[in-house]
Amino acid sequence: QVRLVESGGELVQPGGSLRLACATSGFTFEHFAIGWFRRAPGKEREGVSWISGSDGSTDYAESGKGRFTITRDNAKKTVFLQMNSLKPEDTAVYYCAVRHGYCVAGTCYNVDSYPYWGQGTQVTVSS
Repeated sequence: QVRLVESGGELVQPGGSLRLACATSGFTFEHFAIGWFRRAPGKEREGVSWISGSDGSTDYAESGKGRFTITRDNAKKTVFLQMNSLKPEDTAVYYCAVRHGYCVAGTCYNVDSYPYWGQGTQVTVSS
């Protein structure tokens, strides 16, 4: 019943910006954490950021810290990832995922702890 749909991935030049969206349904939004992950060519899937559906607390991996911003719209049950100053190494398939439970800073980046995933959206940063 849980459904996650990512959108917003495109081809963009280095230094450009993109805003990804994750539309969610099928669960009580405020009881879960929603995370963004990515899988770059030749690399394992890694965590990017997460946001709490209850109090809106956020966290960022070092890869996007200072460049990425995660936000939420509780009424629309949608989570966004604003990505600025994009670099070629940001090229990846970006996924949103949902897990139940409480997260604290620096945690909740284990992909196996997220039982629900979207299909992903491709971000390509290239000249």
